[in-house]
Amino acid sequence: MTILITGGAGFIGSHLVRHLVKTYPHYTIVNLDALTYAANLARLDDVKDAPNYQFVEGNINDSSVVENVFQSHSIDAVIHLAAESHVDRSIEGPMPFANTNIIGTMTLLNACRTHWGKESNHRFYHISTDEVYGSLGKEGVFTEQSPYQPRSPYAASKASADHMVRAYGETYGLPYVISNCSNNYGPDQHSEKLIPTLIHSLQQNKALPIYGDGSNIRDWLYVEDHIAAMDLIFHKGVLGETYLIGGRCERSNLAVATSICRAYDTHTGQADGTAEKLITFVPDRPGHDYRYAIDPHKLESTLGWSPQTNWEVGIQKTISSYLDKI
Repeated sequence: MTILITGGAGFIGSHLVRHLVKTYPHYTIVNLDALTYAANLARLDDVKDAPNYQFVEGNINDSSVVENVFQSHSIDAVIHLAAESHVDRSIEGPMPFANTNIIGTMTLLNACRTHWGKESNHRFYHISTDEVYGSLGKEGVFTEQSPYQPRSPYAASKASADHMVRAYGETYGLPYVISNCSNNYGPDQHSEKLIPTLIHSLQQNKALPIYGDGSNIRDWLYVEDHIAAMDLIFHKGVLGETYLIGGRCERSNLAVATSICRAYDTHTGQADGTAEKLITFVPDRPGHDYRYAIDPHKLESTLGWSPQTNWEVGIQKTISSYLDKI
């Protein structure tokens, strides 16, 4: 089987590529990535020379690039992660999000339709986000039946891509499966995200910026737990279905910062409470969703997945991965 992974030099994508290359040596893994600012091929140095791995630099918006990949590599399946994914950047400039997340997804879907026809032995696995469901109050959780209510340009672009994948499935018989995940964290995440931002600021003894009063809540998922879920969904997920992947680990942004500060103090041997003094509240961003929380019961009950990495262990692993690079 030859699997095309888009965005394989990104944070989640690189973890997935490494996992598939090492776990399934009989698969050929083709990594298509445009190598924009958040990508880093160095993340894959340990598999770059593997006989079952190939890298192609190119943009999913470019139909000629995508067509060439499908023709040259006889793609059997696609795992689509390539996306613009930073909410703040989408607020500052939404067009790149529409171009990559919507048009890029359609370019891939069209290639699949052209090369696969109505053959059922293929699979388009689309990776999405819980942000498509909007914002929760203090109660409730997202499920696969939750209505779409995106509130940022990023979330709207991902919601559009989700709908387009389903539309190609209904209209053209494209064999697809979708998953929506909660906030990922772990080693090698780009510095624009919350947890790496806090760790890098601590390393430089700079203020730790927290939006508003820090009460906004996210459900945190360790990246390796996400990869395990994706493996199951790709191989055993029912075509036409959607699966939500959550860590069952709700934390406010302030609680996240406090946990990181305490773990950092312990890791570096400095006095307890030293890092927390750097926490600084900054003006909230426009349309900041209050709370996300996923109920992954469907995935747990049908495919047997559950998150294996608790918050304390995951944060220690994450901090260690950054500090070990100094």
